[in-house]
Parts: sequence; C-alpha cells; structure tokens
Amino acid sequence: MKIQITGRGIELSSAIKDYASKKAEALNKFYNDRIIRTEIILGLNSRHHRKGDMFFAEFKLDVPGKNLFAAKQEENLYKAIDAVRDYLETELKKYKLKHRVTEKDKKISRANKEYHVEL
Repeated sequence: MKIQITGRGIELSSAIKDYASKKAEALNKFYNDRIIRTEIILGLNSRHHRKGDMFFAEFKLDVPGKNLFAAKQEENLYKAIDAVRDYLETELKKYKLKHRVTEKDKKISRANKEYHVEL
C-alpha cells in the first residue's frame, strides 16, 4: 500500500506522520491487504474558530472497484485521525461483506447454469 500524507495550514511533525501512517496501515487488515493507495490530508480548519482550533483529517482509500473517503473534525488532531480510522473500518467491513456476497451469488448462478445429464 502506498501512503501519501500532506498538511494544510500546519507543519507536520514526524510523530504525526508516523501516527497517521500506522492508522492507515491498520486499515489494510480489514480488506485482506488489497488497499492500493491511501491519501491522507491533515490540517487546521481556521485560526479564528469560535471553539478554538479545529483540526481535520481526510483519508481517501483506493480499493479495487471503489474509492472510499472520510473526513472528520476534532479539537485534537490525533482524535480526528482516530475518528476517521474508526469510520473507515466500518465502511471497509461493509464493502467487503457486500463484495463477498456478490461473488458468492455469481458462483451459485454459475452452478445453476451447468447442465446435468442423467442416463
């Protein structure tokens, strides 16, 4: 899996980059190591927000047949990364289950089309 991390409005430290890449690699186990590419954008929304600094994390996953995207905002950058990871975990599980069911249906329909000769 190829991981690309960019920052918007903040300077990314190596600790933040390592944390985000570990979370992205952890998502790979939910889709049987078939995630092709991950784009991560981390940043600060605006400096004049009423509640203080609001950080955001966006993940875009390229999986065979579909692109999955999630974006979350939190007061802490690490919380935003965790929230996106949790959301994408459930989305990957749903997509994997849906994809598996369609493959199973194809196998069943193929078995029904085979001809049986009785003597």
